Amino acid sequence: MDSADRDAQSEILSAALRLIRTHRRMKAAEVAAGMHMALRSYEHFEAGGGRVNLERIHRFAEVTNSDPFAIQAALALGSPAYALRCADNKLMTILTVALQEFDEDVGDAITDLDARTIINAFTKTLQDLALQSVRHDSAANAWLQERLGKLVSPVKASDGDSADETPP
Repeated sequence: MDSADRDAQSEILSAALRLIRTHRRMKAAEVAAGMHMALRSYEHFEAGGGRVNLERIHRFAEVTNSDPFAIQAALALGSPAYALRCADNKLMTILTVALQEFDEDVGDAITDLDARTIINAFTKTLQDLALQSVRHDSAANAWLQERLGKLVSPVKASDGDSADETPP
């Protein structure tokens, strides 16, 4: 890996760690303490200093209740936001566990799978997940819209009147 690639990965890692920490409303000192690190060392880690350290990524994820595999995937995808998007649902951890089970169940037969079959299977699965997300949002929005009409709206004040005043 050349210097430019290392710098890009450092920036992505730094951004991902900051996004997650701030999303969790944690201070750097809290995360450092949880990781059993000096604050200065943690700040160096969060700034993307040094080589990517998987053990530290996993400790960070444990302290911030996020997904360590999503942080690693964010580096490969070039998307710090991906780490944050997966922080709560642990998408990459779930995928990693599923792949581990697949490897244990199928073993050497994995080599018999052709690329087209793998691409088609993953593409369909990810499209189905995307549809579930959209349906979930639509259902939530429909639920909210249906119930909004039941709320009591504030009374609008007429010209010269204040809505905060009580009539005489």
